Amino acid sequence: MTFSAAAVSSSSHFPSIAEIKRILVERIDVQRQSVGIVVGTFGPEGRVIVSHGNFGAYYARPVDADTAFEIGSITKVFTTLVLAEMAGRGEIGLDDPVAMHLPATVHMPQRDGREITLTDLATHTSGLPRLPGNMAPADDDNPYADYSVEQMYAFLSAYELPRDIGSQYEYSNLGMGLLGHVLARRAGTSYGALVRERILAPLNMRSTADTPAVYMKSRLANGHDAQLMPVLNWDLPTLAGAGALLSTADDMMNFVEMLVDARTSPLREALATTLSIRRPADAGDDETGLGWVISGSGDDQIVWHNGGTGGYRSYLGFMPAKGVGVVALSNTSTEAGVDDIGRHLLDSRNPLAEPPRERVAVTLDPAIFDGYVGTYRLAPQFDIAVTRQGNSLFAQATGQGRLEIFAENETRFFLKVVNAQLTFDVGADGRATGLTLHQNGTDQKAPRAEA
Repeated sequence: MTFSAAAVSSSSHFPSIAEIKRILVERIDVQRQSVGIVVGTFGPEGRVIVSHGNFGAYYARPVDADTAFEIGSITKVFTTLVLAEMAGRGEIGLDDPVAMHLPATVHMPQRDGREITLTDLATHTSGLPRLPGNMAPADDDNPYADYSVEQMYAFLSAYELPRDIGSQYEYSNLGMGLLGHVLARRAGTSYGALVRERILAPLNMRSTADTPAVYMKSRLANGHDAQLMPVLNWDLPTLAGAGALLSTADDMMNFVEMLVDARTSPLREALATTLSIRRPADAGDDETGLGWVISGSGDDQIVWHNGGTGGYRSYLGFMPAKGVGVVALSNTSTEAGVDDIGRHLLDSRNPLAEPPRERVAVTLDPAIFDGYVGTYRLAPQFDIAVTRQGNSLFAQATGQGRLEIFAENETRFFLKVVNAQLTFDVGADGRATGLTLHQNGTDQKAPRAEA
């Protein structure tokens, strides 16, 4: 546990240190949903960091404020902050067409005469898919590592938009990775160097980087899968702007203090820009800013983003009206993650997640599987392909590896590597007409895509 130099107030927005510690002990030691978690809060009591657990399943070194984690998609808010900062300097325009900043040989998709702008990328409303269809990773455990700039350019040049630009929110790692690429090209440097210059250096975030630099490797917690087994770190050379950053709780609290206006920062105007542009998101009344998800309104509004890679989960959120913020970092990719911990600490009315129940596989007649084989469309350009191999059934999402699914009963199946389930909608002939993906507390229907 560490405290900032700020005076400790008698009035605290957050639970006590002992209560936060209890939550982490329950999540790690009882529920077995992580190996190590570090939580940082900032509010009236100043900066508080609480940790529990270890660097690795086979590395009994305690995690702490200086332990590095992959922060995954939280990287996106750094990318959009760089966009706003560069726009504030007049180096780039928020409404610039993306094509303006790419080689002339790249043909960005258009629709009805409308071009995709940088703001469209930053708000996930460009019409680009979550992942490019030509991703074919040599190693599913490090899926972005060998995706090249040339492949990205080829995909963009051949892609046809399924709907009008700006008409619908669709979360896109491709779009945000492309944004980071464009900004780096405009600045004449690498993505990592650009973020260091424009954000990390002004905020004194010396332990944040887009690769596990030599000075960080000794402080980098091992990543783990849902079975608490060590996994590889991810590399994102081309789509770095979507999720390449690693950081520590101490560094991230510097970022949080800037977000809640607790420290003077040259990034204040850029942050305001990222929050001033709003478009509808895909969940309830949520909105998207430039990179941010904005939930609720008034004093209870929470601005947030989360992240996940093959071995880590992360959450960053703050309440502008109350001047409080939280970051939670885990070195394990269980779907229980740390989102619920972050939301609960910000607002105690948000409940902690129930621990995933143990699921038991049953044996079915493999002939049943034949009625489930097919492709199911979750979103435009994002499918789940269900295939059979021998007596086993597999599911593969667009741009991801093939994973075996196990039957709980004749229509409901579960994955072992992540906390996700599939329920098939089956007709009288035994053929599935669609499926529902149950994951992260949501149910997403996917009709069968006819060939």
